[in-house]
Amino acid sequence: MRLQNRVAIVTGGARGIGRATVERFVQEGAWVAVWDVDASSGQALVQDLQQQGARVGFWQVDVADTATVDRAVEEVVATFGRVDILVNNAGILRDARLVKVKDGQVVGRMRDEDFDAVIRVNLRGVFVCTRAVAPYMIRQRYGRILNASSVVGLYGNFGQTNYVAAKAGVIGMTRVWARELGRYGITVNAVAPGFIDTDMTRGMPEKILHRMVERIPLGRIGRPEDIAAVYAFLASEEAAYINGAVISVDGGLVVGT
Repeated sequence: MRLQNRVAIVTGGARGIGRATVERFVQEGAWVAVWDVDASSGQALVQDLQQQGARVGFWQVDVADTATVDRAVEEVVATFGRVDILVNNAGILRDARLVKVKDGQVVGRMRDEDFDAVIRVNLRGVFVCTRAVAPYMIRQRYGRILNASSVVGLYGNFGQTNYVAAKAGVIGMTRVWARELGRYGITVNAVAPGFIDTDMTRGMPEKILHRMVERIPLGRIGRPEDIAAVYAFLASEEAAYINGAVISVDGGLVVGT
């Protein structure tokens, strides 16, 4: 019960890594606000956890919309009394090559709307949510901000210009905020997952997934629970002196590249 009575917001909390994080935080004693654009999945998760006695709530939130986020933070504080932990987990994929060439001719390129959509959710969303919770954490002189980056933000990846740009940007913001907010008792860290078994990775071609697993020294794809465990540690008092770190949770993928 390392998070006993701590109040956490988990964005993208309805499925995948977000859902696993919500469930782990509840096990650790936290009160959790689940944010997601998927109201059906989010409400179903919250109802299930409430039946088990958990103190949780659901908010339908577009993390990149300032007005919606600001209002949701106010409502979370009104409901739970404070906000101690923010997990910026929400993210999307819109993969494409920068320019696709076949037989010497350009046959495709990454669309503006696909680049902008990923930057909007995966980078702007982290900025908007963190900016919204920071004043509350500053006033209470305590906070844990945990940002979802990716190993591809560290070494790049074919066909993911937009995603890599966003995840590298998250690492940069994490380091800035660690410097700016540390004086108020707020730690800011990033987790860089490798290839994890989620809806996003299940949409990848089987051949590519198999090729990636072959590069992982542990020989398996990660589980959402692997990431949730690291978030739980970073949110706890055991990690009180970790600030500005980027922790890879990838089975050794970066080592194996």
